Amino acid sequence: MMMARKLVLLSAVALGGLMGMSPMAQARHRDGAAGPADTRAQDLLSRMTLQDKLSMVFTIDGGGTMGNAPVPPGGLGSAAYLRTPAGLPPLQISDAGLGLRNPSHVRPHGQAVGLPSGLATASTWDPDMARQGGAMIGSEAWRQGFNVLLAGGADLTRDPRGGRNFEYAGEDPLLTGRMVGATIAGIQSQHVISTLKHFAMNDLETSRMTMSADIDNAAMRESDLLGFEIAMETGHPGSVMCSYNRVNDIYACENPYLLTKVLKQDWKYPGFVMSDWGATHSSARSALAGLDQESSGDDADARPYFREILARDVKEGRVPASRVDDMARRIIRSMYDVGLVDHPPVMQPLDVVTDTLASQHDEEEGAVLLKNRANLLPLDPNARIAVIGGHADVGVISGGGSSQVDPIGAPPIGVVKGPGKKDWPGDPVYFPSSPFRMMQAEAPSAHLTYDPGTNITRAVEAARKADVAVVFATQFTYEGMDAANAMTLDDNQDALIAAVARANPRTVVVMETGDPVLMPWLDNVGAVMEAWFPGSGGGTAIARLLFGRVAPSGHLPMTFPASTAQLAHPDIAGVTATNVFEMQFHTDQELVYDEGSEVGYRWFDRTHAKPLFPFGYGLTYTTFSNDGLRVRHHGHDVTATFTVRNTGTRAGVDVPQIYVGLPDGGGRRLAGWQRVTLAPGESREVSVRLEPRMLAHFDVKHNRWDVPSGHYRVWLGSSATDDSDQVTVHLGGWTMAP
Repeated sequence: MMMARKLVLLSAVALGGLMGMSPMAQARHRDGAAGPADTRAQDLLSRMTLQDKLSMVFTIDGGGTMGNAPVPPGGLGSAAYLRTPAGLPPLQISDAGLGLRNPSHVRPHGQAVGLPSGLATASTWDPDMARQGGAMIGSEAWRQGFNVLLAGGADLTRDPRGGRNFEYAGEDPLLTGRMVGATIAGIQSQHVISTLKHFAMNDLETSRMTMSADIDNAAMRESDLLGFEIAMETGHPGSVMCSYNRVNDIYACENPYLLTKVLKQDWKYPGFVMSDWGATHSSARSALAGLDQESSGDDADARPYFREILARDVKEGRVPASRVDDMARRIIRSMYDVGLVDHPPVMQPLDVVTDTLASQHDEEEGAVLLKNRANLLPLDPNARIAVIGGHADVGVISGGGSSQVDPIGAPPIGVVKGPGKKDWPGDPVYFPSSPFRMMQAEAPSAHLTYDPGTNITRAVEAARKADVAVVFATQFTYEGMDAANAMTLDDNQDALIAAVARANPRTVVVMETGDPVLMPWLDNVGAVMEAWFPGSGGGTAIARLLFGRVAPSGHLPMTFPASTAQLAHPDIAGVTATNVFEMQFHTDQELVYDEGSEVGYRWFDRTHAKPLFPFGYGLTYTTFSNDGLRVRHHGHDVTATFTVRNTGTRAGVDVPQIYVGLPDGGGRRLAGWQRVTLAPGESREVSVRLEPRMLAHFDVKHNRWDVPSGHYRVWLGSSATDDSDQVTVHLGGWTMAP
C-alpha cells in the first residue's frame, strides 16, 4: 500500500537562516544591525594602538608553504601565522579545502582525514551532508591547534577542464551557494573561522595569476557572484579570500567593485577580506579597495605591502586611520563571532574512526551512477569478478595542490603515477582505502582477482575469465594546471576500457576523476559510476555501492559534455599537453565571458547542444516518478508542489529538481530541489519554495533585482534536460535589494 507524507523545502535564504547560525549571525542580518561580536570588537579596538591595529592586517608564512620558510616561533607549520596583540589568541591559518593540509609534511604528526572532492559533496545535493563534512574538518583543525581555515571554495565551473574544479561545487550558483555555505557553517560550528574563496571569477588555473576575466556586471551578479552571495547568507563566513586574477582588468584584491561595492555595501558583509597567497600588489590601493589582511606577506608577495608601507601610507594621509580601524575591527569581530576567543583549540588526538566514516558516507551519497544497462549493478556477491586498473588494490586517488592532505595510515606519498610534478604539486597521493580489498570484505563468497591494467593483453585475459569486469579509471587534476583541451583519460586508459569491454560486455567502469572526461567506449560497457576523488573512506564506499549495500543517490553538479566543441570556449588559450602547467604564469591574457550568466547547463540549453550527461542527472537501483506539478504564489513567495513515488522494488533516494524560465524566453534556471528517501511503493507530496533571485534579472542601473511581470515556465524533472512535467504561472513584477 502506498503511503503519503508531506515535506516542505526551505528556500536558500531560509535555509541559510537556520544552518549553523553563530551568535553574530543571529544578531546581525542584512540590515547590518550590530550584535555582541561587534560590541566586543569595538571595545577591544578602542584600547589598541595604531601599531596594534596594523599588526592585525599582515600575516607571515606559517612554515612549509612558500619555499623553505621556517615555522615561525609560536606557529604550528601551516599556510600562515599571526601573533596578535592585546591578549587575543594567535591566528593559526591552514589550507583545508577537503581536509587539514600539512604543507611539505612540516608537522611530524600532520596526517588528517580527507573528504571526497567538493564535486562529490555537491553531487549529494544534501546540505546536511555538506555541513557534517565541514564540521569534521573544523573538528580536526581545532584538535590540531588551528583556528582559521582556507576552506569554502565557491568558484563556479565555467569550464569542465579546470584544474581546481574538484575543490568546488559545480556550475550552478544556487547549488554552489547552498552546499558551500553549509560546509562553511559546519566548519564554524567548531569555533574555527572558515574562508569563502576565491572571490571572484577564479575558475581557471591557466594564467590565474594575471588573467583578466572580462564579464558584464549584471551577468556576473546573476551567476558567479550569486553563488558567493548565497554561500555567504547560508554560512556566514568569518573571512573572504580575494583571488589572484583580474576582473574586468582590475586585480581582484584591488577591486573596489567586488570588495566594497558588492561584498561590504550591497551584501553588508561584516567579516574581513584576506588576500590569496601572492595576490596583493599594492598598499593604499588595496586597502582603499577593501582588502583587510595581506596573507603571508613576508614571503608570498613582491613586497610586504601591509607592514611598513601601509604604516607610511597612513602617516602620510594616503590611507585614513579610520580605514585601518575598520580592517582590524573586521578581523577581531570574526574572531569573537565564531567563538575563537572563548573556545581556543585544545590539542588532542583525532577521532579517526568517526571522521573516516563521515568521509565514507559523503562518498556513498555523492557517487553518481551514470549507466546501468540491464541492471548490471549491484554486483552478484557470488560472481567471478575481475578488478582492473586504477591502483584499486592499494587505494583511491586524490586531487593535488593546497587541498591535499597527508593520508592517515600511509606514507606522505602513496602510489606514484604520472603526470606528477617534482616541485608542485608533486606526485599523486592515494588514500589507503583499497576498493579491491573492500570488495573482498563486502562479498567474501565472490571470486575476485586484480590486474593492474598496465598490460592490456593480460587485462583482457582476466576479463574473459570473469563474469563481470570492473575497471577503475583515474584522472589526476590539481591546482596550477587545467586539463589539456582533449578531455581524455591519460595513460592509455580509454584503450584499456575499450579492449576489456570487447572481451566482456559486462564491464563496469568506476571513474575516479576531478573533471568530466569523454567516454568513447560508453556504448560498449554495461555500467559507469562517477566516484570523483573518493576521500579517506572511498574504498569502502565504492565497494558498498557496487554490491548494493547502499544505493547510489548522487546527481551531477555539472554538465558532462559530449565534446569540447560544445563548450562556450572550446579551447583554453595557450594550453597544450606540454605547457599546460606553465600557463598559470602567462601574463597579459584576457578571457571574455561573452556567454555571460549562461554557465554550464544554461549554455547547453541556449545552444540546444546534447551533452553526454546533463546537469542534475543520476541513476539509482530503483525507479521513481514525479508528477502532479502545481505552482502557487502568495505575494513574493512562490512554491512548487508535486508528488514523488518510488515505483521500484527497493528503497532509494530521488532528487527532484525545479527549473524556471523567465518571461523574456531565457534558458532554464535551477530554482530549488529536494532529496527524498522513499521505501518501495511509498509516495510523498513535496513542496519547494523557489529561490526568488532565480526569477529575476539584476538591474545594474538601479542596483537591484527585478522580477519581471509575465508568464514563467516551471519544469519538474530529474535533470536539466528532463521535460517530464511543466506548467506555466503568471507572476506580477517586484524588486529586491541587491
